[in-house]
Amino acid sequence: MTRWMVTGAAGMLGRDLIALLSERGEECHALVRADLDITDAAATADAVAAVKPDVVVNCAAWTAVDAAEEHEAQARAINAGGAAGRAAAGAATGALLVHPSTDYVFDGEASAPYAEDAPAAPAGAYGRTKLAGELAVRSALPDGSYIVRTAWLYGAHGRNFAKTMLRLAASGTAPGVVADQHGQPTWTADVAEQICALVTAGAPAGVYHATSSGQTTWYGFATEIFALYHEQNQTEDPERERLTPRPLSTAEYPTPARRPAYSVLGHQAWRAAGIEPIGDWQDALRRALPAIAAGLS
Repeated sequence: MTRWMVTGAAGMLGRDLIALLSERGEECHALVRADLDITDAAATADAVAAVKPDVVVNCAAWTAVDAAEEHEAQARAINAGGAAGRAAAGAATGALLVHPSTDYVFDGEASAPYAEDAPAAPAGAYGRTKLAGELAVRSALPDGSYIVRTAWLYGAHGRNFAKTMLRLAASGTAPGVVADQHGQPTWTADVAEQICALVTAGAPAGVYHATSSGQTTWYGFATEIFALYHEQNQTEDPERERLTPRPLSTAEYPTPARRPAYSVLGHQAWRAAGIEPIGDWQDALRRALPAIAAGLS
């Protein structure tokens, strides 16, 4: 049995990972913000030394992309300083570290999927702080860490785009949604499965992109959610036509932080490690929808 320690256990990914580990009968020590200040390196070292985990998964992060533009120092303390503390603790105890990261480490200017070794060039504060965290982890644990970049996450827990769209569909509201940003909607339960697969397989240390296969836009994602909702609720055709999202441009929906126009990530590292990447995003959404709907109540 593998002993796991998960920080950020109350978050969307953390909760799905803990549920999966419990289902598999693994020993898991789940830490939420009240249990551990991840910016306190000494407290982190003490926590890891007390638990003596085989694997530490660092799901704790500053994820407020827009707020990071005005509060970059605070975001950096969590995303970089916190990562460095857990990496140092892992190095001291021999624990393997899994560090989720983000597509925002790239500039979003590409026209083909970003490979795992593509040059990072974050365009905003959030991406800069996450890249700093990656570099700290890789520096401290070059042979004992997995950087798991993901993007466009949704799931049953917390606030996310899929839950918002499902609520709007249920309320009979058709929103405007950005149609010129491309990415890969990714279910947190699938990311949890990939993290477990890395550890179980003893895959080589390095960078892995845990996003669904295929690609779409936020508008395409929203349209698919509405279509599945109408299908499951047998909405009449005239109502389906009325209750369909409308496309917007990024210029029509400005945000403090610039969103990448292209956030599609490549998956070659999985295949090189003998692990299948996450499957098609539409299939994942169909599988995830019952859990998301249950999370609305």
